[in-house]
Amino acid sequence: MNWLLVIVGAAVGAPLRYLTDRAVQARHDTVFPWGTFAVNVSGSLVLGLLTGAVAAGAASSQLQLLVGTGFCGALTTYSTFSYETLRLAESGAAFYAVMNAAGSVAAGLGSAFTGWAIAQALWV
Repeated sequence: MNWLLVIVGAAVGAPLRYLTDRAVQARHDTVFPWGTFAVNVSGSLVLGLLTGAVAAGAASSQLQLLVGTGFCGALTTYSTFSYETLRLAESGAAFYAVMNAAGSVAAGLGSAFTGWAIAQALWV
């Protein structure tokens, strides 16, 4: 049953990643990968919130599989982040490459910690 929860979550997360990426990127006329940045930061927030809720006993391990492993695992994308950062560096956009790497790590961690803090405020 656990694998089915992961599959269902991923079946929602993957298309949402694609659609969100395209919608965000279409609004920005820049080489910076705002779409990937947006899905990774928002996924980190959801995962932080979920992890905090599970730690506080407010969410089940099944919900963690569905949303955390399935949905967030398919929504966020380390491989695309890595590829886009490399592509920026190779194309001579070193500033954007560094900003993507540093900004993604900082914003992702900040979002995860913010989600955790919100969960702690709500359920502890």
